Parts: sequence; structure tokens; C-alpha cells
Amino acid sequence: MRGAIILLLMAATLACGNLHNAISTANDSSAQKSISAAEAKQHIGETATVCGVVASARFASNTRGQPTFLNLDEPYPRQIFTIVIWGSDRAKFGTPEQDYNNKRVCVTGKIQEFKGVPEIVAKEKSQISTR
Repeated sequence: MRGAIILLLMAATLACGNLHNAISTANDSSAQKSISAAEAKQHIGETATVCGVVASARFASNTRGQPTFLNLDEPYPRQIFTIVIWGSDRAKFGTPEQDYNNKRVCVTGKIQEFKGVPEIVAKEKSQISTR
């Protein structure tokens, strides 16, 4: 009987340790890095929140995929970071090229690189906030 109690206590201790590790991991992954548009280039492949002022914005309605480009801190063609909203998701955002232009915004998502410029593709309006 005493051996069963010891085993039960050991199992409970191990379970509590695993629960603590799971909670710690969940807390760490939910805390997003907040970085500037200029810093984004050093974080390709990471999920982060990138903040900056929309320096130029364009809805490319005649381009394949009908993308909307929101360039942070530097206007096109000197952009240092771009938020891309594809035409298939555009209805969720209204008119982002007007709504966000010249505003400080933060976007959360996985940072990718396209032609040497870091970008986040925003699929949901909740990924972009104004500050």
C-alpha cells in the first residue's frame, strides 16, 4: 500500500511539472515580439508584431491577385517593410489604402521576405491595429 501511495505522489508531482511547463510554453508563445519596421529584416521567419507609420499605400487592382500594399516608415520604392493584403481578403479590411495611410499601425504575423523586403501578409483585420 505504501508503495502505491509513493507512486501516486510521484505521478502527481510529474503531472504538475508537465502542467507548469505547458503553461510556461503557452505564455511564452502568446507574448509576441514588438519590433520596428527597420528591425523586421533581422526577424525573417519569426512571428512578431511590426509597428510603423504607413508612408505609402496602394491597391493594385489591375495586378494579379489584386494586392494592397501598405509600406511602413518609407514609401515605395524605398520601402523597408510591407503589409500585403491580397484581393481575396480585401473585403475584410474595407479600404485599407485609405483607412491606414499616414497612420501608425502594428501588424502581427509571420515575417516573410519578398525581393529583399520583409513583409507580413494580413489575412484578417484583427492582425492590424492603429496606435
